[in-house]
Amino acid sequence: MVFESLAEKLQGAFSQLRGKGKLSEKDVKDAMREVKLALLEADVNFKVVKDFINTLTERAIGESVLQSLTPGQQVVKIVNEELTNLMGKTQSKLEFSSKPPTIIMMAGLQGAGKTTTCGKLGSLLKKNGKRPLLVACDIYRPAAIKQLEVVGEKVGVPVFTLGDQISPVEIAKKAVEHAIKFNNDVVILDTAGRLHIDEKLMQELIEIKAVVVPKEILLVLDSMTGQDAVNVAEHFNSQLEIDGVILTKLDGDTRGGAALSVRAVTGKPIKFACIGEKLTDIEEFYPDRMASRILGMGDVLSLIEKAQENFDEEKAKKLESKIKNQSFDLEDFLDQLEQLQNMGPIGDLLGMMPGMNKKALQGVEVNDKDLARTKAIIQSMTSKERQDPDIINGSRKKRIAKGSGVHVSEVNRLLKQFEQSKKMMKQFGQMDKKMKKGGGFKFPFF
Repeated sequence: MVFESLAEKLQGAFSQLRGKGKLSEKDVKDAMREVKLALLEADVNFKVVKDFINTLTERAIGESVLQSLTPGQQVVKIVNEELTNLMGKTQSKLEFSSKPPTIIMMAGLQGAGKTTTCGKLGSLLKKNGKRPLLVACDIYRPAAIKQLEVVGEKVGVPVFTLGDQISPVEIAKKAVEHAIKFNNDVVILDTAGRLHIDEKLMQELIEIKAVVVPKEILLVLDSMTGQDAVNVAEHFNSQLEIDGVILTKLDGDTRGGAALSVRAVTGKPIKFACIGEKLTDIEEFYPDRMASRILGMGDVLSLIEKAQENFDEEKAKKLESKIKNQSFDLEDFLDQLEQLQNMGPIGDLLGMMPGMNKKALQGVEVNDKDLARTKAIIQSMTSKERQDPDIINGSRKKRIAKGSGVHVSEVNRLLKQFEQSKKMMKQFGQMDKKMKKGGGFKFPFF
């Protein structure tokens, strides 16, 4: 889950406060000391931590909090608000030119995931109705052009390249002309990076900026580098005046320093976060939702959006009908499983549910490998077996187990789980008849 270690420590710091009917200044200051240590260990900028803790302490020892009937909850509410403010208060969207194409220049150091992020952003914009063009301006890194072409092909976005013998400035210029001619309304420039910031790199980026005048300059930062990422952001911003940041590898063992420091230090917003390895694993950055996740308060809005993006409405209606008629079978179960997998890692989804944290998830046996194994078992069945699991006898179980590479006991376990699911479906079907109102979005059952 995102910021797992930081989230666990912050939630631990507030757990004692929540249980107290009355708070003293000492209680608050003790909790703030824990928060301060957690943030510093997460590699958040020291000055940012100092200012943040001072603001929190001042608000938390106010009379309205200490005299409150639920002081612990009030403190957590204040922390949530201040974390949101720290990361930018509100979501910062991409700005598009009134006259296409909108030119987006991507900058960053080597290893931050810039080329892959170009593909992810192109994929997201295409899904939102745009006609993006990826441009290979990195003529120095071996296979950089080929990598962008492969990424572009995977997401179905065209790639403009003139090889590695023409200057990046000229490539960018020609790419914009190409976009105008072929009606591409967004141009994404994949510029060169270096292992470290140098004058030659910056000069090239400044020249590209001067020639094509990008609407957005987005800096791609590796979240796992923590405070170093913030230092890089400061330097790039001073030279290029960036418009925003894209954080990559936010799903990894990241400590959170970059996300919690970059806005405060540079004044520039985080616009997107990359939360996985798939080319669809990019999402708009919402400071309030991220603060809520960090504090274990969930992120229901993002969870619903993910579900709405990945679940087919027609299939959902058909499933609802089957639940009412009690004709839910293993083919439906498989279909739900496949759509669920499209939403991303199960741990990330559970992390979006209010109250879920690492400790809460201990003992929960659901993970992506389990889902893949379950899928393999069902796919090893015949169509008739999926539609009528009651016909699956001992010999059929052996054949299914062999075909999916599992033990017969796992086939038995799946069939038992399915029977339990059917009972649950029946209960939900009965509940649905009683509830005449509603009709809004319904979560899939799994």
